Formats: sequence, structure tokens, C-alpha cells
Amino acid sequence: MSLAFASTDQIVVDQTGNGDFKTVQEAINAVRSFREEPIKIWIKEGTYKEKIVIPSHLRHIILEGESRTNTIITFDDYSGKVRSAPDECGLTKFGTFNSYSFLVLANDVTIKNMTIVNSSGPVGQAVALHVEADRVSVINCTILGNQDTLYLGKDRHRNYFYRCKIAGTTDFIFGSSTAFFEECEIESLRNSYITAASTTKESAYGFIFYKCRLTAVGVDVNKVYLGRPWRPHAKTVFIDCFMGEHIVPAGWDPWTGDKMFPDKVPTVYYAELGSVGPGGNDLSKRVTWSYQLPQSEQDHYAIPKVFGDWLPQK
Repeated sequence: MSLAFASTDQIVVDQTGNGDFKTVQEAINAVRSFREEPIKIWIKEGTYKEKIVIPSHLRHIILEGESRTNTIITFDDYSGKVRSAPDECGLTKFGTFNSYSFLVLANDVTIKNMTIVNSSGPVGQAVALHVEADRVSVINCTILGNQDTLYLGKDRHRNYFYRCKIAGTTDFIFGSSTAFFEECEIESLRNSYITAASTTKESAYGFIFYKCRLTAVGVDVNKVYLGRPWRPHAKTVFIDCFMGEHIVPAGWDPWTGDKMFPDKVPTVYYAELGSVGPGGNDLSKRVTWSYQLPQSEQDHYAIPKVFGDWLPQK
């Protein structure tokens, strides 16, 4: 089915057949290329087992679920899983970067009020949401996985997360984008590392967590690091965040044993300002190569400074 939706139209996705399409991908495919007016794809409640892609020739798409809890996009690919047929590169297995359940390649996309899951389980790297686009906002969503849940993979592209829950095990927020997390819950499912930034040398900002809550799934999760550097210029900053008792006193890990980048400590930038809670009250044991910022630095991490000419809408 091919439709050319006008700028005032809303596309409705409903599994029961009471909408324009039964699948999310069909609705995305129906949007006119290179459009300049926003269009909303309204997704009714249901579990949509789909591997979603918003391609780069689209813009100004708003995907909004009817219910954060009951509008669910899920898939179960993972690194090492055998493909049904070789991909365009001739590879016969999935890798980390194509294991996503939901891939955003289009600029100016907003995702609201839904749950995005990689349901493959604790099998290694398996991405739920993969973003390689600029000016992408994720509002009031739940993003669930295990290792490598959320991949923000485009250098200096700007991604904004507001009042989201992001859960995982190891390096479950990773990549090179400039990303701002505001009032989000960051839930660790086991003892490991929350972030693995690969910020480039040229990027002024990496990951910024503002007024977020760092939680753990249970009492057995009691040794979690704020982050470790995937690449030598990793940048991650926590501002006014609550940190549960699962956060280790040292805070950060240097990722020793990386043969390609054996000593990343001199070039990483890890910092905090205003940390509170059992994991943030006593900062005397933080690693010496991290920073405790003065209050005067807070404005440096305000959204207009971080994102420049883009002000995301909540």
C-alpha cells in the first residue's frame, strides 16, 4: 500500500486493523521522502514484534504510543546470532551494530510514550535503540535490554532523553553522540558499568545526566561503575543526580586490558556536580583522574550550551 500523507495528516497504527496500518514499519514507509512538515505516527496499544528502521531520507517524524507501558516495540537479534541470509556485506551473523530493535537514521525525529525492548536476554551485545541521527528526542519512554541497550553512534549528533527509563547490564548506554539525559531513571540489572562513551577528541560534550536517578534492580546489584571509556576521549558528566548504594566509591573504571588503547586515563573526562544519595554522598574515594565540578560550572552544561541552535521540546 502506498500513501502520500498530507502535512496535516496523522497515521494510525493498530494491530487489530482499525487504523491505517497494522505495523509500525508500514506506516514509516508510507511517509513522503524529504518532507519539511511534521507528521505523527500514532501507535495504538499492543506488542509489535518488528525490527524498525527510520531511514535517512525522512525527517520530522513523531512516533507516539498510546501507552508507555502497553505500546511495545520488541525484537530479539543479538551479536553472534545467525542470519537467515547474508546481509549486504555478505556477513552471515549479526553484530552489535545491526542487532537493534529500533534504528533511527533520520534527523528531527521524536519518539514518545512507548517501550522499546531487545528481548534476546543476557546473550551478549544486543541493542534495543540505536540512534545515528541529529536532533532526536526520546520522551517518556522505557528502553530495556541487557548489554548495550542504548547505542548513540554518531559523533557530535545531538540526542535528548526526557523522563525515560533505561535499563541494562554492561555498557548499556554507549557511543559517540552528544546526549543529554534529563530526569531519567538509569537502572542497573547486574554488577557492571553504566556508560561506555566513545566521544571523539573534537567533541566538546559527550553524555550528560541531569537530575537523573541511578537505581539497581535488587540488593545483589551492589558494585556498579558510572562508566568506563570505550575510546580515549570519552566524556561523561553527572549533574544533580541521585546515586543508589550500588555505585562503587571509586565511581569510574579505566578499562585496563584494552590492547588498542592501553592508557585512556590521561585523555578521558569524567565529572560530577551535586551528586547525592548513598552512592554520591562521599566522594573522597572517587578515582583521582575524575573531577568534582564547582557550582559555577553548571551553566556550562545547560542545554543551550550543549546543543547550540537546537532546543528540544519536552
